[in-house]
Amino acid sequence: MNEAMKTELDLFENATNWKSYWASFLSEFIHGDVLEVGAGTGGNLRHLYRPTVDSWVCVEPDSELIASLQTSIDGLAAEFSGHIVHGTIRDLPDAALFDAIFYIDVIEHIEDDREELELAARRLKPGGQLIILVPAHNWLFSPFDASMGHYRRYTQRSLRDVIPTHLVRKQLIYLDSVGMLASLANRLILRSSTPTAKQINTWDKRIVPVSKIIDPITGHRLGKTVVGIWENIP
Repeated sequence: MNEAMKTELDLFENATNWKSYWASFLSEFIHGDVLEVGAGTGGNLRHLYRPTVDSWVCVEPDSELIASLQTSIDGLAAEFSGHIVHGTIRDLPDAALFDAIFYIDVIEHIEDDREELELAARRLKPGGQLIILVPAHNWLFSPFDASMGHYRRYTQRSLRDVIPTHLVRKQLIYLDSVGMLASLANRLILRSSTPTAKQINTWDKRIVPVSKIIDPITGHRLGKTVVGIWENIP
């Protein structure tokens, strides 16, 4: 893991308002056997886990993150059945199928996103959900994105275009409209491409709560994050 990617994880680890916000759109789809690809340090687990989960597999290729990921799993409820696969989705057993597959801020790190999502779709049970959260808009792409190993940012259309065609869209929205405007202002006025810990804290504590009010008013047509959910219809 390079230093910038470590910085990204550290900066956003405590963005609890933000994580709770986007997780609220996903909760109804979290049940049964769950796969989280690119689980990192496990920072999303406590926001995503529900008692309706039977098993949770965390796939993570970075060996530096495995110990922290295990600590996150150990810190959840005693009945939580968590398992780590050190590798990629290709390293899963052939028979492993899931009711929900998550990519939370991961797909932008994968060069061949279309191939990755084809592999994911094959791992869905009938009725299973493919759930993706990614940063929005290439015009917000910054040196910070590049240093973190991002290949791209997405629009609703560009994300939809890489989803396997047999999956049926259930939800496709933007989140954090006010954060999008703040990010644009930060680049144009302050000419800053790398957020500071103070900026992240201000965004999480002050801007995200406002976005929660404004986003529904805009019909979720504006935002700096895209959330998409697709179902494997039998």
